Amino acid sequence: MKKFTSIISTLWLMILCFLPMQAFSSDDNSTFSQAELDQMLAPIALYPDSLLSQILMASTYPANVAEAVKWSKSNPKQEGDAAVKAVQNESWDPSVMSLVAFPQVLDMMGEKPDWVQNVGDAFLANPETVMSSIQNLRRKAKEEGNLKTTQEQTVTIEQASSPEIIVIEPAEPTVIYVPTYNPTIVYGTWWYPSYPPYYYNPVGSAIVAGISFGIGVGIVNSLWGGCNWRRGDVDIDVNRYNNINSSRNKINASNRKTNWKHNNNNRRSPYRDRTSQKKFNNKLGGADKRKDFRGRDTNKDFGSRNTRDAERKRAQSSLKNHGVDPAAARKTLSGTGGDKIRSQVNNIDRNRGNNFNSGSLGNNRQTRDRAKASNLSQNRSKNFSQNRSKNNSLSGISNQSRSSSNFNRGSRSRSSFGGGGRSRGGGRRGGRR
Repeated sequence: MKKFTSIISTLWLMILCFLPMQAFSSDDNSTFSQAELDQMLAPIALYPDSLLSQILMASTYPANVAEAVKWSKSNPKQEGDAAVKAVQNESWDPSVMSLVAFPQVLDMMGEKPDWVQNVGDAFLANPETVMSSIQNLRRKAKEEGNLKTTQEQTVTIEQASSPEIIVIEPAEPTVIYVPTYNPTIVYGTWWYPSYPPYYYNPVGSAIVAGISFGIGVGIVNSLWGGCNWRRGDVDIDVNRYNNINSSRNKINASNRKTNWKHNNNNRRSPYRDRTSQKKFNNKLGGADKRKDFRGRDTNKDFGSRNTRDAERKRAQSSLKNHGVDPAAARKTLSGTGGDKIRSQVNNIDRNRGNNFNSGSLGNNRQTRDRAKASNLSQNRSKNFSQNRSKNNSLSGISNQSRSSSNFNRGSRSRSSFGGGGRSRGGGRRGGRR
């Protein structure tokens, strides 16, 4: 029985080892919790619907937003429609261009780039949940008595739907007041102490308990977005959009309104969750143009003889006429024959590299060889001289009288250079012998 249990346990371990990691993980770590959603959406949930919708759109292009923030700081006097028209030559998404009309909004987004990316990632991953969270935040502000109609904005409650929908619109369609408020106060006691919301307080504005408004921004066509609360996403007013954007960004639509669609060509930053990665990374810009480099016919009206498919067939036919079969070559390369060919190519590359190294270092090697030979010759000459000197100095050892004579001769020679002391020492030493 114990042996059987051990076998079963081993089998289970083997199965667990071969299961993909996705079996133990979920996309929960790639999406946001409700606490995180409330935290990130609280600073903008009480903005007018049109401005809110374009902030949500623009936040999906964080790199564009960062560039727009720099532009706005470099052009502090630009706002409204004039500012939007001034950036039409930029490569940003139109939703980002629209926000240069509101320097205060871009200043807020510039302070927290991570927050911007989180809002955009959350909106792309699940727009319905984001829109629902915003409505919950609005209801809390309303219950606290902090969300109501004023001279700057109109608050409308659509009670026909369940739950009720709260719509915020500018009191004057052509003048937008950007609200300022402390999220930890306006919604009441914050229900997620571990996730306090981001509070943006513009320079020069007073801290108040409710909602305050600065100077209104005059616009005509800069705000073209809207919130579709029932559907749980945002849409575009086509007429306004086309009136403010350049021809390259215009929308061709027969309806007055159209659904907003994320343009991943303007993203320029990775997507956070797996769903967005799969949805948008497979639709990278230029995919239709890359077909041109894959031998696919993209111009059906140009004539069959001149299409890419026809050119490819003629090329294949020409290769076969010359005894070359691409299909057979691919089959050969995919088997052991391919390994052999690749091995030969690698050997050729290595030999070429060795030849290159030997050629490029030839002069240095020759120099080193000549230096080595010269040193060897010098060493031989030096050794020969030392041996000869040694032999000369020892040649008189066998003849004692001759050795003494040579020694005395050397002593007398040193005395002629002023070495008197040495001469005396030498004399005594010679005398002792």
